[in-house]
Amino acid sequence: MPSMTSICDDPRLQSALNYALASPGKKLRSRICITTAEMVAGQPLAAAEVVGQAIEFLHTYSLIHDDLPAMDDDDLRRGKPSLHVAYDEATAILVGDGLQALAFGWVAEAPDLSAEQRLSIVQLLATCVGFSGMVGGQALDIAAEARSVSLEELKQIHAQKTGALIEASVGAGAICARASDRQKALLSQFAKQIGLAFQVMDDVLDVTATSEELGKTAGKDEASEKSTYVAELGVEGARVFATELLDDALHCLDIFGDAAKPVAEIATLMVNRKS
Repeated sequence: MPSMTSICDDPRLQSALNYALASPGKKLRSRICITTAEMVAGQPLAAAEVVGQAIEFLHTYSLIHDDLPAMDDDDLRRGKPSLHVAYDEATAILVGDGLQALAFGWVAEAPDLSAEQRLSIVQLLATCVGFSGMVGGQALDIAAEARSVSLEELKQIHAQKTGALIEASVGAGAICARASDRQKALLSQFAKQIGLAFQVMDDVLDVTATSEELGKTAGKDEASEKSTYVAELGVEGARVFATELLDDALHCLDIFGDAAKPVAEIATLMVNRKS
């Protein structure tokens, strides 16, 4: 794979890319892609490592664009100034665009995958980050500001904006490992539950954690009058709901036996995280 420290001809763009990729993160999406593949295949898969990194590129791109003034307008990300603050808005947009393109390039070069597997992963990622996934969810989220939405509408927003990329992470790992149709169906249900639980806890942390703990500005949802699970259910009600979703999700892994332990641990961390 190409060196990430010398991928741009323009020095300023390269510097901004280095800044974006150097930000510390939990890498939860790549980790759950890699462990899902290993759980199904019974051994580590090099392809899942590369595809997992591609998914992190997509996630980083989404965060960069999400922080822009025209979107969520946040000056802080992972404890550092957001990319558009550290550099400028145009550079941030370009780095995000470049990372999205780079992600698909990495999938194209992932080792040990058939043409059919590559195509399936590309189709999955394109759907999950596009108009019926992350991009569409962001549009719904913006449209929902300063107005009341039903729990069903809120679930749809979160399923697209946040859950879709988590679903893609699990699904891509399953494709790398040539999962059976039954395994894919159970893993899809697992990922949907975890994706929603992750966002529910995001709503909780927005009101219970500090900006220092989160690495981004706390209290943004309330300040922008967004509908959240905390607003609808209260903090404790939202915690209970997230725990129920996690329990349901983990049951989907029963058919994998002890091999599911690493995936279950990451899923639990995604829901029980403190930041």
